[in-house]
Amino acid sequence: MPKSLILCDCSNTSSVHPDALERIEGVTCSKIHTGLCTHQSAIAAKAISSGDVIIGCQQERAFFTEIAAEIDAPEPQFVDLRDRAGWSDESAGAGPKQAALLADALRTPPPVKTFDVVSEGLCLILGDSEAALAAASELKEHLNVTVLLQDAEEVPLDRGFEVVLGSLKSAQGALGGFDVRIDALQQLMPAGRGPLTFGEPRDGGRTECDIILDLRRETPLFPAHEKREGYLRADPNSASALRAAIVEASHLVGTFEKPFFLALDPTICAHSRAEQAGCSKCLDNCPTSAIRPEGDHVDIDPNICAGCGSCAALCPSGAITYDDPPTSFLFARISGLANAYREAGGAAPRLLVHDRDFGAEMISLSARFERGLPADVIPLDLERVSGFGHAEILAALACGFAAVDVLAAPSTDRSALDAELPLARALSGQTDAIRLLEPSDPAALCDDLFSSSATAPDVAPILPLGTRRQVTRLAVKTLQPDLDAPLSLPDSAPYGAVVVDKVACTLCLSCASLCPAGALGDNPDKPQLRFQEDACLQCGLCTQVCPENAISLLPQFNTADSALSQQVLHEEEPFACVECGKLFGVKSTVERIIEKLEGKHAMFATSDAARMIRMCDDCRVNAQFHQQNNPFAAGERPRVTTTDDYLSKRRDH
Repeated sequence: MPKSLILCDCSNTSSVHPDALERIEGVTCSKIHTGLCTHQSAIAAKAISSGDVIIGCQQERAFFTEIAAEIDAPEPQFVDLRDRAGWSDESAGAGPKQAALLADALRTPPPVKTFDVVSEGLCLILGDSEAALAAASELKEHLNVTVLLQDAEEVPLDRGFEVVLGSLKSAQGALGGFDVRIDALQQLMPAGRGPLTFGEPRDGGRTECDIILDLRRETPLFPAHEKREGYLRADPNSASALRAAIVEASHLVGTFEKPFFLALDPTICAHSRAEQAGCSKCLDNCPTSAIRPEGDHVDIDPNICAGCGSCAALCPSGAITYDDPPTSFLFARISGLANAYREAGGAAPRLLVHDRDFGAEMISLSARFERGLPADVIPLDLERVSGFGHAEILAALACGFAAVDVLAAPSTDRSALDAELPLARALSGQTDAIRLLEPSDPAALCDDLFSSSATAPDVAPILPLGTRRQVTRLAVKTLQPDLDAPLSLPDSAPYGAVVVDKVACTLCLSCASLCPAGALGDNPDKPQLRFQEDACLQCGLCTQVCPENAISLLPQFNTADSALSQQVLHEEEPFACVECGKLFGVKSTVERIIEKLEGKHAMFATSDAARMIRMCDDCRVNAQFHQQNNPFAAGERPRVTTTDDYLSKRRDH
């Protein structure tokens, strides 16, 4: 049964295009209303009561949701047609964009994987006596409070909260699971007459708490502290900031749902092998330090992870993938937006990627007070834009978008974007089509968008399926079909070739045995080092383990079919066993060993001993076993004792 799209032009101020909207399969449009949230609320209630409706307004979502609750009807869906398309200097041509936005709103996201975080209200307050004790007095009715002071001239008699003295040594964890270490810890001695006193100091104190309220004027306890749930920091000299932190702390009691932002496949992680360091991009760029080494791979603490997605954007192997929602769903959204725009008559859409806080507000303000968004700019809302990497940008361009703009907020983590955008430009060959926007106000956003334009891309749109690396390869071949040589890439790129110094390489194959992606391999039948460029992650493990320093990396992207199969990087003639003729080892290496050892080393002083260097494994063991003074030789094996032997001994006795 088709969904009913309820339209409203917001008191004749917004342009609505039902002819374009009805091109979306499974949707029927109502007539255009003028005040569903005011004088036509009864019409809205009647439409909502019929069920399975979509309301073309996001601003009054709470109002329409309340109506649905009052009449016991299902909560309707919503799509923002006004701020993102209807309020614009180019709203007359926004039909294709409205169709794309509607198609995107109809796409059902996969369920979010979550886990429970439990906070029992154990709160540790840090700071000087005046601010910390005042905050404790306000929070004691809501939380179980302990105040950690470095010194205290006068100890309060209020026993509604605990006070301890000490020096904070370290803190780890997040909401519901902080682990704090304290040196010179002095606990309060509540007994006795007169002022309260503290016990003797002792090092190595440890406590666990659910919430930390940091009122110190020192360095924050955690990197990217504003992203650390349960860690609240305020300037004690700012009454408003202090009040906001106290109120927020008082509400951090109970059970909270937190998404598993990331999925990790440790089997393909290229962090290290055999204690040799490889890729560390996620470790180097995680703003909250939620990722830590765990042997040959990394591990992610979901309690600390803030879900910025930088690690997933930078991970060369795909061991870390974004899971809220999965990357496959994001690819489907991108493709769906482009397809719906084209089918509704649009030609050269531009994609504007923004977050649901800063970016959404900036778009809303630009629509209400400025020129709005151009008719060809389609906004794509994400929880965070920091994980929108080169694969997603290339997918958008190959799906038919003429340009991609990423709208960054002041709080957006830039570590991944600063690496991924240049990589996307190099891979796409479209320098001007990929931009990072950091407008200071809505007017500046409008200026950025209206001052640029784009032409319809001359590509056959792709269907972005598969891993990020697979989608990247398909997109590059689509965007640059006439490449006759590999593309040069920045040094940090996760694509490239391995260059081998054939003079230095001894074909020991250490690199092949430790390559985490299987890009380097051997040939069991002959001395060969083989390489599949498409699989190479440029993690650098091969350069670390090569004993001859014969390997270097060459960042590039090879679209030729040869990159998908193994190519011989280096090979040599094998050595033939002097006994059985079996081929083994590398001839040049065996000859170098003979040159260095024959007649020059005590173990190979004789011709028979030196001859064993020229033998394969089996013949060498056989020759050594039969040589004089064989170290493996032993006397004649003792005869097996039988029952008759035991019986004969009894008879003899």
